[in-house]
Amino acid sequence: MKPAPFAYHRPTTLDATLRLLAELAPQEGRVLAGGQSLAPMMAFRLARPAHLIDINAVAGLNGLAVRERGLRVGAGVRHAEFHRPVVDGPLGVMLASIVRHIAHYPIRMRGTFCGSLAHADPAAEWCVVAVTLDAELVAVGIKGERVIPAAGFFRGPMETTLEPDELLCEARLPLLPDDTRFGFAEFSRRAGDYAQAMALAVLHLEGTLITAARVGLGGVEAVPRRVAAAETILEGEVPGAEAFNAAAAAAAAAIEPLQDPQTDAQYRRELTHAMVYRALMRACPPPGAQR
Repeated sequence: MKPAPFAYHRPTTLDATLRLLAELAPQEGRVLAGGQSLAPMMAFRLARPAHLIDINAVAGLNGLAVRERGLRVGAGVRHAEFHRPVVDGPLGVMLASIVRHIAHYPIRMRGTFCGSLAHADPAAEWCVVAVTLDAELVAVGIKGERVIPAAGFFRGPMETTLEPDELLCEARLPLLPDDTRFGFAEFSRRAGDYAQAMALAVLHLEGTLITAARVGLGGVEAVPRRVAAAETILEGEVPGAEAFNAAAAAAAAAIEPLQDPQTDAQYRRELTHAMVYRALMRACPPPGAQR
């Protein structure tokens, strides 16, 4: 199929972009960054924007830099930028590890980090990263700028708290201490397909005990989120199969699973248990095991 007719706009400044958004948002104006989600939806006419605002020529949106103890990712930064660590320490290694789970190489060459967040697919890897790390998302419009905590950004599948006339111009990820341990696991029917369940575990240890834990889930509910029930179980425990199995069971019990013709609620609970357990084991593997 072909997209429905639309008007194409290619501003070259942020001010011009925001003016276009303010003018065209009531007329179904949409932002185009990588287009790897929007373009197929338009081709199938699941999305019919009357105006397409291409931000690829806008100066200043491709920034990727460390400032104020955080990594700032501009709206134009492609997934492929993270194929190698973009910052020293665990955060850079984490992003380089997770990016390879995103679709296929050609898509990673065009799709963008912030575009993935704005699209808000429940099974998007960067959305899970954002909520698990408590990232800050910066939205700008002609009325000014606001900083939105990732936990409050996602409202539902393909729905966020962004206003129609706002642009998600930057994501801010906190740097992680050098002793941070992390593990990521996801399950999909085929390599490159959308995940049916994914989990990200981020742990801090003092001696033999877990002192802080973050467990984020994606693909299993309408929005990605951290699971407090699993985190509470882990804190103060010795890392190992017993604690990890208990945390995984708590995560599986805490969710309200998405269902589709191929995946019922019970199957997604079982996948959730398996992904959380694997992510935790990869964060703190037993002696002699490979991550």
